Amino acid sequence: MLKNSFLLCSGVCYLHVPVQQPIFICKKRNRSIKSAAAAAVAYNATSSSAAAAASTLEISSASSPSSFPLFQTPSSLQPTPASELEPADPDFYKIGYVRSVRAYGIEFREGPDGFGVYASKDVEPLRRARVIMEIPLELMLTISQKTPWMFFPDIIPVGHPIFDIINSTNPEIDWDLRLACLLLYAFDCKDNFWTLYGDFLPSADECTSLLLATEEDLLELQDHNLASTMREHQQRALEFWEKNWHSAVPLKIKRLARDPERFIWALSIAQSRCINLQTRIGALVQDLNMLVPYADMLNHSFQPNCFFHWRFKDRMLEVMINAGQRIRRGDEMTVNYMSGWKNNLFMQRYGFSSPVNPWDVIQFSGGARIHLDSFLSVFNISGLPGEYYHNSRLSTNGDNFVDGAVLAAARTMPTWSDGDVPPIPSIERKAAKELQEECQLMLAEYPTTAKEDQQILDSMPEARRTLEAAIKYRLHRKLLIEKVIQALDVYQEQILF
Repeated sequence: MLKNSFLLCSGVCYLHVPVQQPIFICKKRNRSIKSAAAAAVAYNATSSSAAAAASTLEISSASSPSSFPLFQTPSSLQPTPASELEPADPDFYKIGYVRSVRAYGIEFREGPDGFGVYASKDVEPLRRARVIMEIPLELMLTISQKTPWMFFPDIIPVGHPIFDIINSTNPEIDWDLRLACLLLYAFDCKDNFWTLYGDFLPSADECTSLLLATEEDLLELQDHNLASTMREHQQRALEFWEKNWHSAVPLKIKRLARDPERFIWALSIAQSRCINLQTRIGALVQDLNMLVPYADMLNHSFQPNCFFHWRFKDRMLEVMINAGQRIRRGDEMTVNYMSGWKNNLFMQRYGFSSPVNPWDVIQFSGGARIHLDSFLSVFNISGLPGEYYHNSRLSTNGDNFVDGAVLAAARTMPTWSDGDVPPIPSIERKAAKELQEECQLMLAEYPTTAKEDQQILDSMPEARRTLEAAIKYRLHRKLLIEKVIQALDVYQEQILF
């Protein structure tokens, strides 16, 4: 047998060397075995400690494991804002994974405002959209938007009275009532996925939906029209429950919602988590109202980095990153719930508002108008009125003044544009001041200021979620008006340029 033999096992080559001979690993990898052996002989001839070192393995410090990338321990990851949030319970992942839910490069975290989806690694921009989540149809609750009512998957057995309740609704406007009934029935089905997933949905105390708001909460909106609308919605939900959950109904219906609070909670979940999507199942194309687990944890943004896509070949809902979108670890993954909605509509359905909603509106009643093209030029706003966006390439570095509120101002302020007629700076400044005065009158009509609203929020860290949402709504309204005033100041300063 050869003194130095090779053993090939499972595609890996091992070199067997007698233990009696010392091994020397040279710094230069291209050094031959013969030259290494010659170096060993020279070393033994000149070193006085060669005999003592003959039975040891001598490894150069330059070839220590730390010098090989394979053996290097990964450096500690830098903390991100998402790192401060609580990771989701492992069972939250497990119940979905065993049912073919897949998530790639994301993690679910829970904070003071509920669950959110965050990137767990950097994602470089690609030409094609990238999948980050896959949810099979079998886990969803879906109902067609038009008659005949069709369910995918069809979990309601023939002859069950819950179908009669669903069938009694108005086909045009009662989509949320139908979806709430379907959700309550899923909670009652043995071995249904939603009996497990329901543990991770927000409770009635954690919901911000104004359906659960008290009269005190509605008064804090400082918006009479919105408060009146929500009272009507609450009454509608209560009347529907009283009509279909009376004392004579069968137990199989009674136990779904023994009190109106349970039904109104289910209705708020249906409204705030519903996804409207056109799907194709076989040859059937349907517009569906859908409750999609895991995908419903994505929060809203007016500049989303994700979107929904229906993969019909295996009946999967995909959450995909926008093509060309750069994602950093810790960034929140968001979608746009509804484009073109004002804050009062977001409050009606979802229970939240935003101070940078580019679609919010301020109603001006005076006759003052400013030059549209000049205003857009000052703030580097490009695009058509329905597609305004801030052209950041034309802005100086560090210019963060332009946001959704300025885009809303460009859409909602009275403007004029008369072909090639240029604006006169003195007239433009006068019109801008008149608009500012009208904004000041709007702010004076509120019983509190934006600063006072913020102080109220800071002084009530444990306030009810609905009360907190109501105060934020009126605060965001005032911040929008103040932003318009600031934008008009900037416009007056730069009108000559």
